[in-house]
Amino acid sequence: MLLTSPLLTDLYQLTMLQGYLEQRMEEPAVFEFFVRKLPPERNFLVTAGLEQALDFLENLRFGPEELEWIAGSGLFSKDLVDYLETLRFTGDVHAIPEGTVVFPNEPILRVTAPLPQAQLVETRLINLLHFSTLVASKAARSVLAAPAKLLVDFGLRRAHGAEAGLLAARASYLAGFSGTATVLAGARFGIPVYGTMAHSFVQAHDDEPAAFEHFARSFPGNAVLLIDTYDTEAAARKVVALAPKLAAEGIAIKGVRLDSGDLAAHARKVRRILDQGGLSKTVIFASGNLDEYRLKALMDAGAPIDGFGVGTSLVTSGDAPSLDSVYKLMEYAGRPRRKRSEGKATWPGRKQVYRRYGADGRMREDLMTVEDDAPGGEGLVRPQMAGGRRLAPLRSLSEIRVRALQQYALLPADLRRLEAAPAYPVVISDALRQMAAEVDRMSA
Repeated sequence: MLLTSPLLTDLYQLTMLQGYLEQRMEEPAVFEFFVRKLPPERNFLVTAGLEQALDFLENLRFGPEELEWIAGSGLFSKDLVDYLETLRFTGDVHAIPEGTVVFPNEPILRVTAPLPQAQLVETRLINLLHFSTLVASKAARSVLAAPAKLLVDFGLRRAHGAEAGLLAARASYLAGFSGTATVLAGARFGIPVYGTMAHSFVQAHDDEPAAFEHFARSFPGNAVLLIDTYDTEAAARKVVALAPKLAAEGIAIKGVRLDSGDLAAHARKVRRILDQGGLSKTVIFASGNLDEYRLKALMDAGAPIDGFGVGTSLVTSGDAPSLDSVYKLMEYAGRPRRKRSEGKATWPGRKQVYRRYGADGRMREDLMTVEDDAPGGEGLVRPQMAGGRRLAPLRSLSEIRVRALQQYALLPADLRRLEAAPAYPVVISDALRQMAAEVDRMSA
């Protein structure tokens, strides 16, 4: 279950809210969520988490327990408690759709709402959008490293908490994975679920063939057998010996799984044993501390592996465990606002991103400009909510997944590689530069 309490926030959101109310600062404010820069290991990001963000906004409310805690904390005024008792999000949301490739400084989500509301939601929005985008962007690299292979999220057990494991399953599927081992993700999001057996299942039996036979009979439609508990190649021969007995009962051995050792070498030997034993249709699935780099190495080596389970490195985004993501004020009371802190300056105002394509149909450049500019290209930032309510149902997760895969096909070839590539051009329009200069003059 996703956490829903509005107290899942930073204290300063509530202290600022009280200050705004006391000063009657409730004019419309515009905040944008974006990523300042890419980690060295990333050439692009894939947006994810919008559905959870909109759910959070649409259902934002303080219940009796939250109000009781605030009132009893000794930190806040009764006026704040009274305000929160009837608080609902009434603002508008614009966002780049999930499954879209994006680059630094581009507004992934924009909130327009009375200042207290827009400020209060900052922490949870960053929390939701940051994590899902982080994992989706990591997953995309495995999809590109092992095209057309079965890719399964195996990460729940080492995720940083239950919610993280659940959202990682969604984000990785959105980004192009085939499915997940996380059962709740199948129930909650309709993601295909995959699983075999653990080594303990084999060890609990007195011999391997008995373990294989019992499992195949329990799951005759999905008999995928883990064969590296003891001797991998010997186990493959036992699978071949067992196959005729099972086939006589109408049970086909769907696959075998490798989880340790030199996966490429084992896969070649196992493939040969299976083929010679008449099991050419039995697939080989591999897992065990895999990431996109190991997938690419296995692909480059021509290892006869049909699918991969990717776990810890995926759900923790091990090589780049965070993004420099922020949610910043861009306009208040009708005036553009701009942060000028050293190394953290922002572009003011409500913004749109126009994507432009080259003659080859691939992405050529993005132009970031003020919202009411129309220089041509595909506008990425689109309305999602008005007056606190969604404008339309979100697309299905399968549709978002298709969009992500289509986006990868439009990337320039160098951005599709795992190695760092020259930065994709995000051009700042003259109109946006002029607005920034005017804001600077007004605040000098």
